[in-house]
Amino acid sequence: MYLIVLIGNFTIITVTCLDPRLHTPMYFFLCNLSFLDISYTSVTLPKLLDIFLNKNRRISAVGCFTQTYFFMFSVCVEFLLLTVMGYDRYVAICHPLRYTVIMNPRVCILIAVGTWIFGFLDPVAHTVLLSRLSYCGCNEINHFFCDPSALLKLSCTNTYVIDSMTYILGAMVDLPCFILTLASYAYIISAILRIRSAQGRRKAFSTCSSHLTVVTLFYGTIMCLYMRPTSMQSLEQNKLFALLYNILIPMFNPVIYSLKNKVVQEALKGVFNFNRATNNNAKR
Repeated sequence: MYLIVLIGNFTIITVTCLDPRLHTPMYFFLCNLSFLDISYTSVTLPKLLDIFLNKNRRISAVGCFTQTYFFMFSVCVEFLLLTVMGYDRYVAICHPLRYTVIMNPRVCILIAVGTWIFGFLDPVAHTVLLSRLSYCGCNEINHFFCDPSALLKLSCTNTYVIDSMTYILGAMVDLPCFILTLASYAYIISAILRIRSAQGRRKAFSTCSSHLTVVTLFYGTIMCLYMRPTSMQSLEQNKLFALLYNILIPMFNPVIYSLKNKVVQEALKGVFNFNRATNNNAKR
């Protein structure tokens, strides 16, 4: 699975860099998402493979909190990136004549840099507070990585401050991202429905269908994981949902973005045909 994630996302990055047709804001942010998906799985999956293959179930405290930090960083950046990509699709469909002006290269680079910097800063306080909690009794984490919720269950001290910070950060980052993404698609759907021709509506919808599918998968998983009533939650279910957005979503993202996207498919064919021609010439 890890190799599939690496190959799929590196392919998207390579094709986007090599094909001039993909040098647009949409694919620029898709490259960022692919790089994030590689980071996502690289945080948790290598240790999971170590557990399965070498039966090595130990992890140091520093390693555990480092894993927690980068996991929360990845989640934060994905929230922001999906929101930015939704806004990009909103501008492309609702303001097509001003698209190149609004989403110019300088703006795209600033947004991307700002997203990654904010992602790095956001989990710092959370991770520091987690590391200062007292952990007594059993130190076995009932999870396949150092998930913050699993660590909190091991703590024997009051977690009110860190719980409050989680809700505050959620209200400051996650909720606005969700509302902005929802608003972007509300305007997009409204604009598509005003297009008179069926072909025009299909063409407009095809430009954002891939992103909408990824957004639905991501937010659906997050909601199932964190917004269920406490009485309905169990660690086994949490591990299942965590596995979904740690491994399966990064694995499916390249497929989703290339399956219905003719430009990406043509770019992939061009790269593979070029490599084949180069190999044939080398053999001669």
